[in-house]
Amino acid sequence: MRRWCMLAVVVLIFWQSRASSQTEWPQFRGPNRDGISPDKGLLKKWPEGGPRLIWKATGLGSGYSSVAVAGGKVFSLGNTKGKTYLCAFSQKDGKKLWATEVGPQGGNLGSTPTVDGDRVYAVGQEGDLICAKTADGELVWRVNFKRDFGGACGGWRFTESPLIDGDKLVCTPGGKDAGIVALDKLTGKVIWKCAIPVQQTRAGYASIMIAQQQGIKIYVQLMAAGVVGVRASDGKFLWIYDKLGRNTANIPNPIVLGDYLFCSAGYGKGAALLKLTAQGDSVTFDEVYFNRELTNKHGGLLVVGDYVYGDRDDSGRPQCAEVKTGRIVWRKQDRGPGTGSAAMTYADGHLYVRFQNGVMALVPATPNGYTEVSTFKIPGSRGRSWAHPVVIGGRLYLREQDTILCYDVKAK
Repeated sequence: MRRWCMLAVVVLIFWQSRASSQTEWPQFRGPNRDGISPDKGLLKKWPEGGPRLIWKATGLGSGYSSVAVAGGKVFSLGNTKGKTYLCAFSQKDGKKLWATEVGPQGGNLGSTPTVDGDRVYAVGQEGDLICAKTADGELVWRVNFKRDFGGACGGWRFTESPLIDGDKLVCTPGGKDAGIVALDKLTGKVIWKCAIPVQQTRAGYASIMIAQQQGIKIYVQLMAAGVVGVRASDGKFLWIYDKLGRNTANIPNPIVLGDYLFCSAGYGKGAALLKLTAQGDSVTFDEVYFNRELTNKHGGLLVVGDYVYGDRDDSGRPQCAEVKTGRIVWRKQDRGPGTGSAAMTYADGHLYVRFQNGVMALVPATPNGYTEVSTFKIPGSRGRSWAHPVVIGGRLYLREQDTILCYDVKAK
């Protein structure tokens, strides 16, 4: 009897954990860092003027960081009086719960926090990486990319969202001897440092992804010099794909597709599909194609089924292509209410497209063409509406500078 009771407890914990993971967005671009929401049963069309607003939170400060949603809280970064703060709000009603100083403000961009259990991690624009308690924002540890690792970045400063992988926090200082580093997530102590053996080692603006081949785990990152692969176990540098290097800015996260890696950059650079292959204790790659038409600046790319969706650079002209071949299937032609750079999230068969001028659009994710079934204007938007939208738990979260808006998008 006792054995069956213990089994029942284990099963209950498993399902509670699984249910929690299905309603949380703990890091930039969601549970798998790919912009794909697990949500189902959402509205297929929004009411006139947009979905019902559940709550509105203010007091975040300026910036373009998106939000992380976990443990009943909503987290983001904001700038106030020359300093960057990590802030937490109640997921229930938007009440501001706490704010912890990250470091000096170094611009107006900023990363999205990463939540791991009872801790949350954030990178400030001047390279301050902090770990804080989710309960009250108490600082646990701090390092600085420049001071501690000789880090270097481009003119838009550091905007990476740190990766938590098991007991490690993995990040990109961009230093000569520490291009990518792994830290103990509990203490901030160095586990390994990876030197990137190229002339330009500075960080880009993307965030690290995990790929695996025959049990060999690697970290993949789009840096200023191109896409790099690093062995996860010890930080050994494996390779660099430099066709996306020597660019004004490298921003979109690479997308891991099993044995393949899709990576893109903006400013007219293009995109590539790489085939990953295990070789001994390493992982190598071969280029499947390189397509200069599949550019993306900072709105992010989505792979749904056999197709990749994203804005062409920051034109406000979303396009769809076959991910296996790079062949463009359609590109938005007609002018609509949304203009400028388009950031996208996918949920329940639809693209949630946020345009730079503050227009949100609901678009079926289909290779048959681009059709806006609903649109609305985000209140308070004054242009440069860049923060990536988040859809989780039947809610749509939109960051607009000092404000977070939470909408009900669940079908009744």
